[in-house]
This record gives sequence, C-alpha cells and structure tokens, in this order.
Amino acid sequence: MSDCLFCRIAAGELEASVVAEGDDWIAIRDIEPKAPTHVLVIPREHVPTVNDLGPEHEALVGKLFRAAAEIAGREGIAEPGYRLTVNCNAEGGQSVFHVHLHLLGGRRMGPMG
Repeated sequence: MSDCLFCRIAAGELEASVVAEGDDWIAIRDIEPKAPTHVLVIPREHVPTVNDLGPEHEALVGKLFRAAAEIAGREGIAEPGYRLTVNCNAEGGQSVFHVHLHLLGGRRMGPMG
C-alpha cells in the first residue's frame, strides 16, 4: 500500500534504522523508543491489524516471533528478559495500521495495564 508507512519502509522507499531482515519481514529501531532496546518486527505483507490475520498468515506470524527472539539474542536482552507486544486498533494503542511486534528490553518491565 503506497500510503502505509511500514510498507514504504519495507519497500526501501523510506529510510529506517534496519536491525535485521528476512524475505517476509524487516526489523527496525523505533523512532520513539519506550525502552533502551525497542525494535519493531514488521511483515512485508500489508495486514492492517491482528483482526485481519487469517489462517494463511500462521507461518508468517511464527517467523515474526522467531525473528524477535533471534534479535533479542543479538541485542543481549534474551537472557535477562524482554517483552513482545502487539497493539490492535486505536483503543489498543495501534498508531500504524500494519501489524507489527514491539520488542522491548534493556530494563526491567513493569506490569502492563
């Protein structure tokens, strides 16, 4: 989608601090980090929200989680611990309507609420 920020980043049309990438996904540093390590793991395929994921996306979702775990290891946050979050729709905190994982770490995470 030409107006989607993450689609444009995945297509190489916009610059981003790329951490890692695979055939189906790209991982970038968040421009407004909420933790010392804050990486977004983004599928290259445009899927607006978690509600739009279907059975055909099961392998892709697995790849996103595996990528996040591998990145956490490279960033040195796997053993102390990290958080993965996915926001869905406006009231869930989603601001870019393209499914993505937030990988957060580098500090103790408090309870969510």
